Amino acid sequence: MAEWAALGAGALAGGALLLGALIAWFVAVPRRVVATIMAFGSGVLISALAFDLVEEAAEAGGFWPAMAGFVTGAVVYVAANLVLDRANVRNRRGSAESPGSGTGIAIGALLDGVPETAVLGLSMVAGGQVSIPVLVAIVISNVPEGLASTADLKADGRGPRYVFTLWIGITLACALSALGGLVLLQDAPAELAAFVTAIAAGAILAMICDTMIPEAFRDAKAFTGLIATLGFFVSFGIHQLS
Repeated sequence: MAEWAALGAGALAGGALLLGALIAWFVAVPRRVVATIMAFGSGVLISALAFDLVEEAAEAGGFWPAMAGFVTGAVVYVAANLVLDRANVRNRRGSAESPGSGTGIAIGALLDGVPETAVLGLSMVAGGQVSIPVLVAIVISNVPEGLASTADLKADGRGPRYVFTLWIGITLACALSALGGLVLLQDAPAELAAFVTAIAAGAILAMICDTMIPEAFRDAKAFTGLIATLGFFVSFGIHQLS
């Protein structure tokens, strides 16, 4: 059943956050390793949003609905981050700065995760199956967020019950987001589905530029661009072969 497939895909994507949390709780992962994963994930996501989100949205619903959604997604994401930054509660992906509150970390993860996983459900509206390149991209990009955030929470004295309840809750939210993307828009006009899909793409691109690449560059330095290019290459290869 399509609904179960969407739910499972969302849980898998959100579960990457939980996987990163588990790794960070039991293993001290070097910052450079986290940065490498983030740089690679940036390239993967750029390829996936270009060839599996924006391109397909434009083909299905037309250029203008797709572009309107794309710009809207970026504007909404940046505006939400400005609000969180003003409140000093946002925890950047991979940041070694003050970890902020648990609520801030949850908001930051949801701000990334909801549009990402909603796309997984939306991908089934047009194609009938989950977009594998997008799913792979989200999983790769979510692992370092769970890693870095949990390391900060652990250093701040948070206990395992708090940490894993937080990430399990976010995983469930991601699963429901993917299900919602399918159920709420499966009978929607093509223009509306294209608009919503492109919203997620715009938000993801803004997130990559705002958080992933800057944080990756801090530790990976000059190799960031090369690693991101490798991620793009792998994701595009998956797109071509799937």
